[in-house]
Amino acid sequence: MYIFVINSGSSSLKYQLFAWPQEQPRCRGLIERIGQTEGQLTHTAIGPDGQERTLTRTEPIADHRAGLQLALALLTDPELGVIQSPEEVAVVGHRAVHGGEQFMAPTLVTTAVKAKIRELFALAPLHNPANLLGMEVAEQLFPQARQVAVFDTAFHSTLPPQAYRFALPERLYTEHGLRAYGFHGTSHKFVCDEARRYLNKPEARIITVHLGNGCSMTATVAGRSVDTSMGFGPMNGLVMGTRAGDTDQAVIFYLVEQLGYSLDAVKTLLNKESGMLGLTGHTDMRDVTRQLEAGDDRARLAYDLYAYRIKKYLGSFLAALNGAEAVVFTGGVGENDARVRGLACQNLDFLGIQLDEEQNQRRSPGLRDLSAPGARVPVLVIPTNEELEIARQCAALVSG
Repeated sequence: MYIFVINSGSSSLKYQLFAWPQEQPRCRGLIERIGQTEGQLTHTAIGPDGQERTLTRTEPIADHRAGLQLALALLTDPELGVIQSPEEVAVVGHRAVHGGEQFMAPTLVTTAVKAKIRELFALAPLHNPANLLGMEVAEQLFPQARQVAVFDTAFHSTLPPQAYRFALPERLYTEHGLRAYGFHGTSHKFVCDEARRYLNKPEARIITVHLGNGCSMTATVAGRSVDTSMGFGPMNGLVMGTRAGDTDQAVIFYLVEQLGYSLDAVKTLLNKESGMLGLTGHTDMRDVTRQLEAGDDRARLAYDLYAYRIKKYLGSFLAALNGAEAVVFTGGVGENDARVRGLACQNLDFLGIQLDEEQNQRRSPGLRDLSAPGARVPVLVIPTNEELEIARQCAALVSG
């Protein structure tokens, strides 16, 4: 059967089609700048032999419906198409960011499920509305397929109370759900499972480090999340592209009471104007690297702060786990930025972490072991594949 996976953002769509049970990707695509004057499409068809053909186009894409219609047309295109009809798609899998405490496993999309996702808009206002829109459009374009929602927060449903509760009055949890939920769950689960297979240790304690525009870390035992750096929303923890990460709460009071910020202005500041953007003027680590190599002191501080925060979480998670069998870097920055990995793992030999500098600098596809000879804790790079993880969870649900 075919499983079509949709990752719907506020102005973008990522998609991938898999032949199942072979887990064989048949096409992937990215549609960006939806609703703007110049939308961008990149579509790659993948033959049974793995040969790829890529199409790129720039054209207006009015909304998500138009974007999915365009993707569907390419799926069945006489030249680039990989299926004959949309009826060949048996399952459509959707990434959904926030499932609250209601959704702790992959879930068939129903009218009641959509209503609950809508209730959770306030917890993920930038993500859940776009995720729900993707589901509603896909129901119309693939009416014969089973629609499945896979929630980023579900992987963290195994957190123990001491990890997910805040030291706030009990009623704020019981009546309003104020707790840590965690995010990037599909990515953390995928690379954790890949690491356990590589190590041949199903019960392994593994720390996963997802570094992209958004960043988070998770401590796992036997494939189960037991602690994570993000909390009630996706702003906590590590320094990110535009998000501040961990910040003293007193800063918020000072911004409001002494500097005259409104709460909306504070939210915008911490969510969209901070992180690497606030420190350097750039969100892309490649731009920050160029600044650093040009001798910019702001870029040097930003790199040091970014890596130091990772190192602090490594230390705290190693303490929580009483050691680890591996540390895994993933995401665009985690997979490609040797400087970040080097700084984050520097002077951790006492904890068993030591990089081989030559291996750390080498770039190659697939899983890589960066550890120095004799290091007790392997440091791995594993490229994430959230779409494949979503497809796997969809397949398990519909065949179970």
